[in-house]
Amino acid sequence: MADNDLLYRVKHAMRRPNMTEDMEQELSDLVDAALAELKAAGVSNVDTQDPLIRRAVITYCRTNFWPGDDYDKLKASYDEQKAQLMTATGYTDWGQTL
Repeated sequence: MADNDLLYRVKHAMRRPNMTEDMEQELSDLVDAALAELKAAGVSNVDTQDPLIRRAVITYCRTNFWPGDDYDKLKASYDEQKAQLMTATGYTDWGQTL
């Protein structure tokens, strides 16, 4: 289940603070999916208080919640954010040696 603070921020960023329970559950699932996708891509630091992680999650949710005419633009934006996180110091474990 998505972090309540993050879910609140996503709902407001999407300009949908008043959702039905079903819509809120779908959005919560998208938040969880965004975080899981970032982890699968190698982003080990998915701190939901981090502004870059929040922005990537918000973009992912905007892309996949009722996709519209701007889907391609939003998808490209999310992919760029994910790529930057995948190579940024402090977001992956790849540069650490044992």
